[in-house]
Amino acid sequence: MKRLLAAASLALAVCPVLSHASDYPAGPVSIVVPFGAGGNIDITARTVAPIMAQVLGKPVIVDNRPGAGGMLGAGAVARAASDGQTALLASTGSLAAAPALYSKLTFDPVTSFTMVRAITRVPLVLVVNPKLPVKDLKDLIALAKSKPGGLTFASTGKGTSNHLAGELFQKMGGTQLVHVPYRGSGQALTDLLGGQVDIMFDNIPSSLQHLKSGKLRALGMTSAARSSILPDMPTLAESGLPGFEASTITGLAVPAGTPAAVVQKIDGAVAKALASADVKTTFAGLGAEVVSVSGPEFSALMRSETAKWSKVARDAGILPE
Repeated sequence: MKRLLAAASLALAVCPVLSHASDYPAGPVSIVVPFGAGGNIDITARTVAPIMAQVLGKPVIVDNRPGAGGMLGAGAVARAASDGQTALLASTGSLAAAPALYSKLTFDPVTSFTMVRAITRVPLVLVVNPKLPVKDLKDLIALAKSKPGGLTFASTGKGTSNHLAGELFQKMGGTQLVHVPYRGSGQALTDLLGGQVDIMFDNIPSSLQHLKSGKLRALGMTSAARSSILPDMPTLAESGLPGFEASTITGLAVPAGTPAAVVQKIDGAVAKALASADVKTTFAGLGAEVVSVSGPEFSALMRSETAKWSKVARDAGILPE
């Protein structure tokens, strides 16, 4: 009798979850992008959303909620209901160093979310103004060492992926550069082109046209392997900084506690999108490598990147806000 009662209790406990999963999604699914429209994170969400909508049978809406370096949107998803109706286009570029950058963070970048599936890995390219007398990475490091504090590097803001890539470069290269933060890549690139700043770690698409025209010079990729969009460009790791790697990993995440069956449905929709030839072509044009690894692997990547970039931020002496 006790066994029957226990089985009945288990069945009652499981039934709501199963019912919820079978009814999912109950309405439109929202993918929160914690940045403004037009950037890599936004484009990533808008690339996978249409196919996800086809698979799930409900609209998938991209909801841009910029602010506080991505923390505003991420925090909103962390506090959302654990029903799978609200997801986050997560990225290590914004979440990984958050514990070291924000003293009053209201959520944990790893434990507040269930990672559904990684989507892309996006490297940066080290670009310089052509007037800078350097032809390769070794020239740049030598020049920087010869004049400590004499060279400047631009970023799209304190704690952003290209800022932290610059800090990692300084640490591994033994150089002292002056960080010049901007509020976005547009003005940073304008000043780099004009010679007001010397170097920048930038996303490939925004620098590509300037590289082709000769208005900027590329010295290397930040990825572990060469990029398919710039196959002749060496990595920094092979150019004199062994082990250097700085890429942004993007993926979909939902609030912690979302039922496993619901997560599985969302994961299937993302995987279907990433299998599309058109989606792969779009990401290739962004210089992004499709990763498409499962939730547990994505979670492990997030933990590893959080440890790495939080240490870089602390070692660089970046004070938390």
